[in-house]
Amino acid sequence: MEWVSNYRNATTIAKPKCGIVSNLRSERIKVDKLDISYLTGGQGDPLVVIHGGGDSGKAWLQNAVELSKHYCVYVPDLPGFGHSQSINDKFRLPEFVAFVEDFSNSLSLKRFHLIGHSLGGSIALYYTLKYPHKIDRLVLVSSLCLGKEIALWARILTRLICPIGEVALSILKAGRCVGRLFHAPFEFADTHSRVKISIGKSIMTLKGQTTVLLSQLSELLVPTLLVWGAKDSIVPVSHAYAAAQLIPDCQLHVFKSCGHSVYKQKLLQFSQLLANFLG
Repeated sequence: MEWVSNYRNATTIAKPKCGIVSNLRSERIKVDKLDISYLTGGQGDPLVVIHGGGDSGKAWLQNAVELSKHYCVYVPDLPGFGHSQSINDKFRLPEFVAFVEDFSNSLSLKRFHLIGHSLGGSIALYYTLKYPHKIDRLVLVSSLCLGKEIALWARILTRLICPIGEVALSILKAGRCVGRLFHAPFEFADTHSRVKISIGKSIMTLKGQTTVLLSQLSELLVPTLLVWGAKDSIVPVSHAYAAAQLIPDCQLHVFKSCGHSVYKQKLLQFSQLLANFLG
């Protein structure tokens, strides 16, 4: 998949591997005071996709190509991710929920379908509980906030990467300053943004996830689809089964051979599943 950007003209052409040019484009918009990048295209009911914490909207590019055949798709880079301006270099769930509301209002979206993956799932779930009148149908893909359990390696890495990452960012920043001072023909780049480094610290401890919304799932009155990989090594599929028993209007689909990023692993099957559910 090729990602060709021209931010001056606010357009992007997405080219699937088959070489066919889709109708997707990249645009920029002011959301409150933030300069936000988002991918959009297609016709039909509006569909907003919230990417995971390790990605940007670009991770959903191939899915967006498929989904834009049926819907008008909007895939923002969350603040501090991809090409979007950060709020305050921190991740706080309520602020990112507020961003989704401001983003939808900036695009004059009165009602829309909402999809969230992993960290994006927690944002989508929280948003739907707070603004149920805005959501037609909700899709959660390997979502956080449905149980306390999360991969042990993620919990351990979180405790290590936060202090180490802050030091690394400071070193890289100093390196750029030195490079400019001596007119070096290269530039250092931050491999992790501050907001990404703060995610783990915000959402989990060594004991597990800190925000669990199971007790509120009975209040989730919009039709909901849970999609999981049976071999998800980050968020156990047991969370999906437990949540499906609590959400009043819920469907569950588990892909037996998939892990945490089922939307990539089963691109066509996933897109067809969504089209059947969203209508």
